[in-house]
Amino acid sequence: MSSFPLPVRVAAGLAATAVEQARRLPTTLLGLPVTVASQALQASMRVQQQITELAIKGDEALSVLSTPEEQPAWATFDEDEPDEPEAPPASTVVAEYAELTLPQLRGRLRSFTEEELAELLAHEQQHEQRPEFLRMLQNRLERLRDR
Repeated sequence: MSSFPLPVRVAAGLAATAVEQARRLPTTLLGLPVTVASQALQASMRVQQQITELAIKGDEALSVLSTPEEQPAWATFDEDEPDEPEAPPASTVVAEYAELTLPQLRGRLRSFTEEELAELLAHEQQHEQRPEFLRMLQNRLERLRDR
């Protein structure tokens, strides 16, 4: 066992720790701004979380006082929408087709009926005459007719 009393040993331990910390001080100072910024951000996030939790509790408490509308004006449901015909008229198809790019046409190609494809092909042959579009429409129309 040591011959020094406990207070002397504790004081020596504190002194040794102080010397060690003093030696590490240059490297600690380099990381200090990052540590301070990190701790400040953590504190800020904790405050934001607490404020949000309080706001949620406040909403729950105040919801008892107000009565909600039957149906808000901005809310629409499927049953509120008018029924649309399944296939648009052919003239609408041509108007939509005029705006399509080749990849968009490829994506929608299977949704056109044989009649619509024939009309689109005729339109393309009379107006734009783009080879890629013509080929794609002809191939799809042939596949539909071969069934």
